[in-house]
Amino acid sequence: MPTASLFADRIVEAIRSRNCPGVINLDPVCASLPRRFAAAHAPAHCFDERAALGEVIEYCRRVLQIVAPIVPVVKLNIAYFECFRSAGVDAYYSLIAEAHRLGLLVIGDVKRGDVGHTAAMYASAHLAAFAPESADRAAPDAVTISGYFGWDGVKPFVDVARRENKGVFVLVRTSNESAASVQDVPTRDGPPVHAVVADLVTKWSHESGTIGSAGYGAIGAVVATRDPADAAALRKSMPHSIFLVPGYGAQGGRAEDFAPYVDTFGLGALIAAGRSVIFAHERPALKERFGDDWEACVQYAAHEFTADLRRVLPVR
Repeated sequence: MPTASLFADRIVEAIRSRNCPGVINLDPVCASLPRRFAAAHAPAHCFDERAALGEVIEYCRRVLQIVAPIVPVVKLNIAYFECFRSAGVDAYYSLIAEAHRLGLLVIGDVKRGDVGHTAAMYASAHLAAFAPESADRAAPDAVTISGYFGWDGVKPFVDVARRENKGVFVLVRTSNESAASVQDVPTRDGPPVHAVVADLVTKWSHESGTIGSAGYGAIGAVVATRDPADAAALRKSMPHSIFLVPGYGAQGGRAEDFAPYVDTFGLGALIAAGRSVIFAHERPALKERFGDDWEACVQYAAHEFTADLRRVLPVR
């Protein structure tokens, strides 16, 4: 994928090219793959890891081919490949290369975090380009990281991102049910913990030297609060950060729920859908309509997702 322009400008350009801020999460749970992928459904006592991984790769490649004309960005969660050990990690990087060949930007959902040399090694492993360059494997355009180590943990990733015109998405407010027990706890001065992290993200963005012509920089934020007022407050407090927002579809989110995350031009956020698209063959209405044609189900669901976003979040 070309890296001539700043990361955030490439994101904005990609959103405008598809007229949609949608992201497809590629999280290939074997048990949810279509039944034709028999090895992935084998019982534990006769599970053939190599055969199952081959089917996962085949499935993911076909999903990428289907969604590439529809969305600007895909997100690959490395956990679903690490479970296959070293061969799975190779598959993860090969699928990133495939996504790039199809014109997609790629976010690596790795959620890494540490400090010092360890953080630097994580940053190099997950963001730095392969040397020598290879057509069969590529690093993502951005990764998710933990902000809860402070600048000591974030800086090594920002250094690599700045050098390679890539991005990071710092965890600010996550979507899991128990997140509030940590991230919404009021601090001594009043704001919740996640608001303090948001203020730090803004500070880091100003200092990063990566803010592009659209006003956004390389330091984005993972934001998934269910409170519209909180979402609007976070949008206001992090004006230079592109938000990565999970929760559409299977997690209960509707297009209307994401309106506070975007700016007046429909930019500034990437709205992610996963199971509702990639496992659309499990939806009874689509199964009735398309039968065993799982690819038609994915294509229909991807168009349905993006049309819903365009209806509420028009890009200008």
